[in-house]
Amino acid sequence: MKIDILAIGSHPDDVELSASGTLLRHAAHGYTFGLLDLTRGELGSRGSAELRTAEARKAAEILGAAFREQLDLPDGFFAHSQENLLKIIRPIRQYQPRIVLCNAPDDRHPDHGRAAKLVSDACFYAGLPKIRTEGSDGLAQDPWRPDAVYHYVQDKQLEPDFIIDITPFFDRKMQAILAFGSQFYDAESALDGPQTPISGKNFLDFMEAKARVFGRPAQLEFAEGFICNRTPAVQNLFDLA
Repeated sequence: MKIDILAIGSHPDDVELSASGTLLRHAAHGYTFGLLDLTRGELGSRGSAELRTAEARKAAEILGAAFREQLDLPDGFFAHSQENLLKIIRPIRQYQPRIVLCNAPDDRHPDHGRAAKLVSDACFYAGLPKIRTEGSDGLAQDPWRPDAVYHYVQDKQLEPDFIIDITPFFDRKMQAILAFGSQFYDAESALDGPQTPISGKNFLDFMEAKARVFGRPAQLEFAEGFICNRTPAVQNLFDLA
């Protein structure tokens, strides 16, 4: 299976929180996308790895992802190592995405910045033919380097290099977020667990406010922000809104 966009997060729900509106917009234009979680989020204060995996599958269905995979790297303790780079290189070569979306280079959660560097480097190394990997079928994989890597802005209000209008898709984005019932506010939920910075209704209000702030400079109702690895080129000034 070859896809257009591979969206990678260090934890289940990273992509939903920060880039799911963008994925929905591109899917509406006929592009395909898949999801890859580096960990199962087992260190989260609420829920469990098993529950978060089930929630992640539900969210992927809501978004219409072509697939969702989890690499099972250790939450909180994954390192920038050859072993972990190879684990990410394999799905990049398997699905051959043109674009990779990944965590913010600097954020409140330490995993996010580490994941940003790990994924960005894996995208580069995936294009080197002397790095040999095998697919699940045991066959050698061809080298593949995505055209671009973009980092979605997460908890910290980093200055984006560009924004994507997600206004028609904001409600569905929130549905995907709320699929993670163990993590986020649900007035009807009876799940036990400690209060966290993301478990209250005020966090959902923050998500809406953040999307409005991103959209405001371009007179959009809702938007998501992204940071570039390199300076992007455009063919036409009228492509810029």
